[in-house]
Amino acid sequence: MRTAWLQITSKRRRLIGASVAAVAAVAAFGSASPAPRSAHSTRALVAPQFVATAQAHPHQVFKVILKGTNERALVSAVGRTGGGLSRRLSVINAASAGVTGRQLIALANANGVTAISLDQPVHLLGGISNNQQWPTAVDARQTWSGVTDGKLPTPPAIAIVDSGIQTPRPDFDNGRVIAQTTIVSSGTPNAKGDGYGHGTFVAGIAAGSAPGYAGVAPSAPLVSIDVMNDQGMALTSDVIAACQWIIDHKAQYNIGVANFSLSGTSPASVMWDPLDQAVEKLWFDGVVVVAASGNYGSDGQPTTVAYAPGNDPFVITVGADDMGGNVSANNDTAAPWSVYGYTFDGFAKPELAAPGRYMVGPIPPNSTLATTRPGAIVAPGYIQLSGTSFAAPIVSGAAAYILALHPDWTPDQVKGALMLSASAEPNAAPMSVGVGLVDAKAAGAVTDPPNANAALDQFVGPDPNGGSLPVFDTSAWQAAALADPTWDQAAWGSAAWGSAAWGSAAWGSAAWGSAAWGSAAWGSAAWGSSSLAQDLASAAWGSAAWGSAAHADSSAKR
Repeated sequence: MRTAWLQITSKRRRLIGASVAAVAAVAAFGSASPAPRSAHSTRALVAPQFVATAQAHPHQVFKVILKGTNERALVSAVGRTGGGLSRRLSVINAASAGVTGRQLIALANANGVTAISLDQPVHLLGGISNNQQWPTAVDARQTWSGVTDGKLPTPPAIAIVDSGIQTPRPDFDNGRVIAQTTIVSSGTPNAKGDGYGHGTFVAGIAAGSAPGYAGVAPSAPLVSIDVMNDQGMALTSDVIAACQWIIDHKAQYNIGVANFSLSGTSPASVMWDPLDQAVEKLWFDGVVVVAASGNYGSDGQPTTVAYAPGNDPFVITVGADDMGGNVSANNDTAAPWSVYGYTFDGFAKPELAAPGRYMVGPIPPNSTLATTRPGAIVAPGYIQLSGTSFAAPIVSGAAAYILALHPDWTPDQVKGALMLSASAEPNAAPMSVGVGLVDAKAAGAVTDPPNANAALDQFVGPDPNGGSLPVFDTSAWQAAALADPTWDQAAWGSAAWGSAAWGSAAWGSAAWGSAAWGSAAWGSAAWGSSSLAQDLASAAWGSAAWGSAAHADSSAKR
């Protein structure tokens, strides 16, 4: 709730309060390619509503993310205006800062600044419930023999970008949490380890090893990156900084998978969103990125998959499967609150589903989740929860298992193997579970996976700003998609995937037809008066942005 977010120390109340008060002033902008400018004639790309708010409140302090041609230009620009630089975000040539409305307007017209977006809150995707049939349903049990007999090579580390991981505890025996770091600047209390409890639960599903509570990859090392305070809140810049930390320490800890069971709070497009750009950098650096789709679905109906990082087309987005009380996929459906549909950019999400209902996992006894949900505790140190947050780590564990068998595979290949081997769910609504239920054992058995991002890879190239990692050329992709709605057909042909994996209803021409590219998202001039940029900004100023979307999801999911 907005009220809860504002319950912070008086020293920082004004600064953080401004962050929430303007949480949806702008979907996070920034791209490596030229993009449309706002109607307020600023040199940098800034949402019109954000410009208007800054002009109306010249002395109010806003927490923002600045993107520029290079870091030196940004630092210089902030210094000239008198703003306060908070952190460099070199992974996307950006920085976070605290600036007044007057300084923001000056920066929007400064040399070297290409985009300004709000450093918005990010919330976790969690809820309540239990049922331990899921390891059988996803064929995880079939992979554990390789751990017990010592034949499975050690998987790469899974980075859990969340609220931290409690250590020591039997779920992560023998020191498998090999690194822990905290990147929390939200100004509210953040206990050592995992004060909220969400990250420990997520880690347990991905790689727990306690008797009776084993995760998908019980021998995988874990890296804990705490970006959430004890109320389950973070700032986008903290999550972006976590991406940079993973890149910087990838070789040191052999990080191969990164799990993001969290979501932004303002509608986003890959054309500019900085969190999308950050997770893409991880992907291009060889890290498999897995994200939860979100819990804001309603009665099993499709809706817009609106928030980063689950909206990003490169990453693996996971929805929550409802197992229907047994391990067969034949009667499975998506959980009624599991989000599915098209993103604002026209991509169908999620790609996969995994059980996310009635899950039992580890919880620190004194954490916020444990103390506020005493009825959900099923045993000392274990709780029952539901949500797409807990479906995502199943896929993260499966990805780590695949990489243990095929350490030279790229993220595109891992995604391809997971999608190609998924179990069909004939009872599920079209698109609601992507291509189907993840099957860890079958995915590991794939020997020649197709490139799941083949259609997108033609738009990936060198960073024009000189960065060492490639970037997604969103302008070139947009031009191609607008010119030819069938731009992706060659990559999804039957030769690559086969009819069993890709049904035409979910992944054929319908994905780029009028349903996905209607006037609400794309005006006739692409960025005219009804442009995506203005649509997102308008949506962001709606009532949803001023309510619980700016706070951790504390509602019960069943």
